[in-house]
Amino acid sequence: MAATVGDFLVERLHAWGVRRIYGYPGDGINGVFGALNRAEGKIEFIQTRHEEMAAFMASAHAKFTGELGVCIATSGPGAAHLLTGLYDARLDHMPVLAITGQQARAGLGGHYQQELDLAAMFKDVAGAFVEQASVPQQIRHLVDRAVRTALGERRVTAIILPNDLQELDYEPPGRKHGTLHSGVGYRAPKTVPYPDDLHRAADVLNAGRKVAILVGAGALGATDEVIAVAEKLGAGVAKALLGKAALPDDLPFVTGSIGLLGTEPSYKLMTGCDTLLMIGSGFPYAEFLPKEGAARGVQIDIKPDMLSLRYPMEVNLVGDSAETLRLLLPLLQQKTDRAWREDIESWNADWWKKLEKRAMEPSKGCVNPQRTVWELSPRVPANAIVTSDSGSCANWYARDLKVQRDMMCSLSGGLASMGAAVPYAIAAKFAHPNRPVIALVGDGAMQMNNMAELITVSKYWKSWADPRWICMVLNNEDLNQVTWEQRVMSGDPKFEASQDIPSVPYHRFAELIGLKGIYVDDAQQMGAAWDEALSANGPVVIEVKADPNVPPLPPHITLTQAKAFASTLMKGDPNEGSVLIDTAKQVLGAVLPGHKDR
Repeated sequence: MAATVGDFLVERLHAWGVRRIYGYPGDGINGVFGALNRAEGKIEFIQTRHEEMAAFMASAHAKFTGELGVCIATSGPGAAHLLTGLYDARLDHMPVLAITGQQARAGLGGHYQQELDLAAMFKDVAGAFVEQASVPQQIRHLVDRAVRTALGERRVTAIILPNDLQELDYEPPGRKHGTLHSGVGYRAPKTVPYPDDLHRAADVLNAGRKVAILVGAGALGATDEVIAVAEKLGAGVAKALLGKAALPDDLPFVTGSIGLLGTEPSYKLMTGCDTLLMIGSGFPYAEFLPKEGAARGVQIDIKPDMLSLRYPMEVNLVGDSAETLRLLLPLLQQKTDRAWREDIESWNADWWKKLEKRAMEPSKGCVNPQRTVWELSPRVPANAIVTSDSGSCANWYARDLKVQRDMMCSLSGGLASMGAAVPYAIAAKFAHPNRPVIALVGDGAMQMNNMAELITVSKYWKSWADPRWICMVLNNEDLNQVTWEQRVMSGDPKFEASQDIPSVPYHRFAELIGLKGIYVDDAQQMGAAWDEALSANGPVVIEVKADPNVPPLPPHITLTQAKAFASTLMKGDPNEGSVLIDTAKQVLGAVLPGHKDR
């Protein structure tokens, strides 16, 4: 039996299958860290540079493994720092457990140093289960319930441990009134709809002549099933960002990403369809879905609260995506009219040519940022894991990266937080040390918090079976996504005081801490830079001097957006000359008759 409460906690987590914890130490959680040390490697502890990054890593661990992600922090500020990463997990429905310290029980309520009401603080992000322990006999059921709830509900949970309690001798609950005797173990159930609901869904889909499918993260384990359904229905398939790896992009009916970061074929697919099948997606932007009433709808999701939320569906199916599609497939009729599918394939062929044209457009003295990911696509290993940060780099990730069948990729979806790409990539490497990992990051996120986590890479990379870990930084000295949102959505010129950021030699920083640095300011060298990084025998930071005036345009420019951009130029944008040359023809011309993107 474990000696202390901390020892029992570690043993119980191990019994639940936890093998890795991300975090940062402090005196409020020393009792648990002592127990981790005494456990002699049963659970690996990964020391991050910041608690927020630990929570992001726990979220990414859950995304890339399907397992529980666990992060740990001390009391007070350490616990508070976890929140952003925990919200990332919460909004993307990832099972994550946060363990934090607290001040000694006798001092609680006395305005003690680093005393925060952590249960209240965590109540929103970990509302499914958050509890502060008060006696050793609680620990068993707190751990069991926190883990089972996180896994079963795909939610964030939290356990708060006063520092003096961690050092006490562990005592199991007695056999008496007022005690709980919990146990270890959870396996997700097989969840499928009733047969009559499947028949109703099949009737809707069989009646459609122009079927569109939208897949999200809930379809990541249903690749073969989605392909089979799409082939039978003659449908096109668009992908929400979290579902980017659900289907490979070499399939001619896969139209790629949807939304502000999406593709023209996906936009045409959604506006032209008469039937929509949504699978495992919480894609939020209604303006990129069919107009209400224009299409009949069927939705599949494991979470009932996500059904008929984005579009009024005729049939809502609660179930696991793969299991539900396997039951639905025999009920579907083979479409023989290929006109709709041929339209989709034609849109796709034209779109890839357009993307290549855009990527090859020259930029004076710097690199067209689209070119960076376009050059990566044919070189990326089939088993690679790719992460992206939020910001303009996510546009090129969404549109230009051709995902292959065995790849994995993700980003901060529901929260869309800056600063997630590097911690995601670190967690991906620990979860899959044999896979190459690539992070795509903007300079804003890099300066915010990702540079420090390169030190984490420097600390641990020699333990990875495949040492290839690559971070590409787009150095454009601009908070670029927001700059373009100001121009195109608000009609405001670039506000230099808020948008300009200093240029930092990221590749040289990498070299200072023992990593390899590559600098690219010539687009013709971009392919060679990827080749060099992918053949390196250690982590690499590629710094690209990127053009800030290449617009991350949405797939459809509205007249309102064109007018807003025109207003920006009339007001006098600091980069007016280059913006006019490089982008006005795209933004303004997109709404004019006879426009062609060239």
